[in-house]
Formats: sequence, structure tokens, C-alpha cells
Amino acid sequence: MVTNYGYDVFFTVTGICLAIGIGSHFFIDNIIIKTIVVSLAIILFIFTLNFFRDPERLTPQEDNLVISPADGTVIKIEDVFEDKYIKSEATLICIFMSPVNVHVNRNPISGIVGYYEYVRGEFFAAFEDKASLKNEQTHIGIESKRGKVFFKQIAGFVARRIVADIKIGDSVVVGKRFGMIKFGSRVDIYIPKNAEIKVTMNQKTVAGETVIAVMK
Repeated sequence: MVTNYGYDVFFTVTGICLAIGIGSHFFIDNIIIKTIVVSLAIILFIFTLNFFRDPERLTPQEDNLVISPADGTVIKIEDVFEDKYIKSEATLICIFMSPVNVHVNRNPISGIVGYYEYVRGEFFAAFEDKASLKNEQTHIGIESKRGKVFFKQIAGFVARRIVADIKIGDSVVVGKRFGMIKFGSRVDIYIPKNAEIKVTMNQKTVAGETVIAVMK
């Protein structure tokens, strides 16, 4: 299934690939060049289809669990002071999303959206530390029955668009889709310091399924 967040890009690329295929049939006589052109169009289509795939996920429903908002790899776990929404000591978990990961993001907890901010910025490689401070990003805070969680969708070097179908006051459900980051990125999630962290460095995460923390 292709995510509706990517319909614009997916159908544009599909149209381009079809045009290339049809055009090469009528306008390119050299069989080698024709084969190369058609093969590149097929590769582009397959890459786009793979990038915008949106598989179903089975999400644990216990209200004390924080679920990964992104597919990817844990590249940082550290203690910090979160001053925008939680406004206290917290644990920061950074999840890097490569171009081959599913890029649809899901709510990490159920609750009410209490904070939303879009921040313009640069496009440094998402795995660099400065990406969290300087890259284009959205900031989202959710208050659940167990406490507050704050997270960022951060654009990467390749990513040039963040989609977040969410606003302050929305009631959200854990594991449900709320947006995506297109073409490589990361998600930083801040969890209250007293939560029990369940992931480790370099662990692979699955959005909507992997438990990353247990709230007290």
C-alpha cells in the first residue's frame, strides 16, 4: 500500500517513468540505449514505490508504553534537559531513518496534542548531532495519562519536505499515522527521565510496534 502522504510524488514519478518508457519505444532505435533508459525508469519507479510503502502495524495498547514513531536505527540515547514542552530532565532517543526505511510516522502515545511548531532550517545529514538543532523540523508534544512526550520530525540531507497532519488540541491514538518525512531523515523523541528505556544503541525500530520506553 502506498501512503496517501506521498500520492503527489508517487503519481508524478509514475507518470514520468511511463512517459520515458513510451518515449524510448518510439524515439530510440539503439537497443542498448533503449534498454538502459527503460531500466533506469524501472529502477526509479521501484525505489519510489518502496519509499512510499505503508504497511499495516500491530500496536501494543497498554497506556504506559511509548512506541517508536519511526522505522530506523537508534543512533543516540542520552540524558538531557527538555525545555520546550516537558520542561524537565528527560531521556533523548534519536532514530535515524535511511532512504530504505518506511518513512510514515506514527503517534508514540495516546493523548492530547499540547504543542506544535514548524521550524525552518538547514538540511545537514540527519545522523549528525547538529541536525537536531539546525535542520528543518517539526516539534510535537503529546500529554498522556502517564505524562508528556515530546518529539521532532527532522529533515535530512536528502529529505526536503516534512508532513505532519496534526495540530494543538487533537486527540491522538498510539500507533496511528500522523505524517512522514520524505527521502531520508530522523526522529528525536524526549521521554520523562523516570521512564524505563527499552531500546539500546544501534537497535532497529519499527514504527507503531517497537516499545521504546515504559512510563511510570
